[in-house]
Amino acid sequence: MATAFSSDGEAALRRELGPAAAPREDLDGFYEMGRAAAFVQGGGFRKVERGRAVAARMEAATGAEMYVLGDTTYGSCCVDEVAAEHAGAEAVLHYGPACLSPCRKLPVLHIFGQQPLDIGRCAEAFRELYPDRQSHVVVLSDVVYAHAMGELEHQLCPEYPNIVFSRVVCGDPPGPTLPGEVRQFGRQFLVEAPGGLQDCAMFYVGAEGLALTSFMLTWNCCPFSSFNPATGCGRRETLNVNRALMRRLYLVERTRDAQVVGILVGTLGVAGYLAVLQHLRKLLHRAGKRSYTLAVGKPNPAKLANFLEVDIFVLAACAQNSLLDSSDFYRPVVTPYELELACNPAREWTGNYFTDFRDLLPGACAHVELPPAIPAAEAVPDISLITGEMRAAHLHDPPATQLPPSTALACRDQTRALAEISPAASFLESRSWRGLEQQLGRTSVSKAVQGRRGIAIAYEDEGHEQ
Repeated sequence: MATAFSSDGEAALRRELGPAAAPREDLDGFYEMGRAAAFVQGGGFRKVERGRAVAARMEAATGAEMYVLGDTTYGSCCVDEVAAEHAGAEAVLHYGPACLSPCRKLPVLHIFGQQPLDIGRCAEAFRELYPDRQSHVVVLSDVVYAHAMGELEHQLCPEYPNIVFSRVVCGDPPGPTLPGEVRQFGRQFLVEAPGGLQDCAMFYVGAEGLALTSFMLTWNCCPFSSFNPATGCGRRETLNVNRALMRRLYLVERTRDAQVVGILVGTLGVAGYLAVLQHLRKLLHRAGKRSYTLAVGKPNPAKLANFLEVDIFVLAACAQNSLLDSSDFYRPVVTPYELELACNPAREWTGNYFTDFRDLLPGACAHVELPPAIPAAEAVPDISLITGEMRAAHLHDPPATQLPPSTALACRDQTRALAEISPAASFLESRSWRGLEQQLGRTSVSKAVQGRRGIAIAYEDEGHEQ
């Protein structure tokens, strides 16, 4: 019997969903229908992926066929380009918060949604946090408040001559980078402070989240403050960046001790993800570590606990989803930059932190070439700071053009039977419990019978209580 606080859930499972009603003016303003329609018509697209709430309106305005993606496999901030290609889409309209990572193939228009912002209260909070009118401050914002930055700039620039407002840029901006110009995380701004970016403070408009954390770790030399539009309060950010960096450096040390590394594919739509997977595999091979490439969707402790032979995981994802808190995981999860710190002897810790894996690729701003291999006898001994044991820290020779004979197969016994040698197989051999025994030839064969039909709370052969 259903009560006021619980039910059997059958009504929710059988309920049919329909589009939510919304006033016309809310759709036109919040979802920027005019700009989206102009993008579709200007590009001549006939198939576009879009949310259902405005799909009918967009089809009537543009004549294009609209498709709806219900959910992304990885992070909602990334464009699900692969799912859009399954529908044969020619372009994507991405609605809501975005990491602004460039896509590989399809044209993308970002509609962030114009969340309300009290400009007057935000300006007042800025004045309270920065009473010195000569302060060098860079203003950043969550993408959902980017529409209001022009009015905020109009209010603050006459009072603060050294204030700089960042501009949201979708995709990689054309042209070379100017002196003092910063292009990161889909933001672009020009720093004119005498000492560069390290002499500037950062003011962030938006709620606490992954974007702010990524900004603070990357620009860890700058003091941060923020204004939360939901609460109307400004504050100086008190996140202990040094403590957070020490935690990340501890994970680097764990990575140096690891022998088997799992490469987690955290995105399929960001440009360069295939290149970074190849880069990570090469790096691990040169460092003498075995690696597996795993596509598990959104990582969680239950999924990754299935791979007990893996010592540590490295997540190749967008800048906002790379910093995964793995305290609840059975094995730690690190970023590609932390893997490079552990395995590339030529890369040293300088205080800079990189959450965008594209910065590590050849030709990027933070790329560091692997040094040549040295003989093991000439390598400098290295001792783990965690276990206190000796470990190999030198790089192996790069693979030759011709693939060497495979060493994954070996003779099992005198009968010349072959067995595969792999970290997973070796780990399975060392376990006391290896799964259910097959009992081949000792289990009687029974005939298959028809099972129950329906769902667990309402099988067809069960009677319903009145």
